[in-house]
Amino acid sequence: MKNIPWWQPQFGEMERHLIGDVLSNAFPNEGVLTGIFEKKIAKLLGVRHVLAVTSATAGMFLSLKAAGITQGDEVIVPDISFIATANAVEMTGAKAILADVDPKTLTIDTKKIERSITKRTRAIIPVHVSGRGADMKTIITLARKHELFVIEDAAEAFMSKHEKIYLGTYGNTGCFSLSPAKTITTGQGGLIVTSSDSLYLKLKMLKDQGRPVRGTGGDDIHPGLGFNFKFTDLQAAVGIGQLSYLKKRITRMKKNYRLYKTGLENIPGFSLLPFQIDNGELPQWTDALADRRDELDSYLKSKNIHCRRYWHPIHTQAYYKQSNTKFPVSTNSSPQAIWLPSSFTLTDKDVEDVCKAIRRFYSNEKKN
Repeated sequence: MKNIPWWQPQFGEMERHLIGDVLSNAFPNEGVLTGIFEKKIAKLLGVRHVLAVTSATAGMFLSLKAAGITQGDEVIVPDISFIATANAVEMTGAKAILADVDPKTLTIDTKKIERSITKRTRAIIPVHVSGRGADMKTIITLARKHELFVIEDAAEAFMSKHEKIYLGTYGNTGCFSLSPAKTITTGQGGLIVTSSDSLYLKLKMLKDQGRPVRGTGGDDIHPGLGFNFKFTDLQAAVGIGQLSYLKKRITRMKKNYRLYKTGLENIPGFSLLPFQIDNGELPQWTDALADRRDELDSYLKSKNIHCRRYWHPIHTQAYYKQSNTKFPVSTNSSPQAIWLPSSFTLTDKDVEDVCKAIRRFYSNEKKN
């Protein structure tokens, strides 16, 4: 039986050619090619500034530091997310305040945000799960009312729009991931986007040992605190090459969702989570809520169809441990949530075979 992967990165000759050029220059650290990559992303998203960093986690940490967030402050994050969202807050010495999620979208519940705001709250980090936009208009309104910084965890939302505006461009900053299971990848890496000149300068200094301009490592002036979260031209070479396939990949990922939506209608105990494709949302991954999820996952795996189960709610992890009663939606939804095969390498037949297998599983369940 053909193996149908949950995700499959793909590379071409352009990446190999550009990497060869970088190696020929003998300085593969952050340089000219990184700047070119950043400018290409800025043009795509319509923002003034892009900063390439080591990961989306680093991007969120640097954004929090640029906002002056420190020990004793509180930052609201959703309970359903990759744990990195909360970890980035803890890296600053601030406290991650978990909020439950909307049962229809599994993005942060804006009502729970408002209830979580205290005199110590400094920021909100909404997460665009699978590329599905959080309710950014309400979040921005809340942030303005309470004078809060907004950092979008758009790790899974590159080129996805909400209300026809690119996710990651609503807040003070937006942070994207370039890890292997994303629309474009540089192996590891991340991007911070902002249209604030002053914020960009702070971020640039924080990223590179407190230097506002690229240094020599020797006779440099360091006006402020900084760290080392620099990118490399090797990564930028891969990223620039990946951008050449972007349009084709976006088209395929949207088609995957449309095919799943048609092929998986009216299955009791199984439902796709929604995407507003016509308004510009891009499914980084197609996800669903499924009764007997673990059994379904095992069944599909036996047919060489590979899925990925959702994260455990952050409140169930040891460092962030809290009672399930505080988070009824995430507690109930996470064990049902699953990502279906979503790669841009899938064919129409692959998606059709996945749909047939899921229908067969639930049909057999009904007979039994």
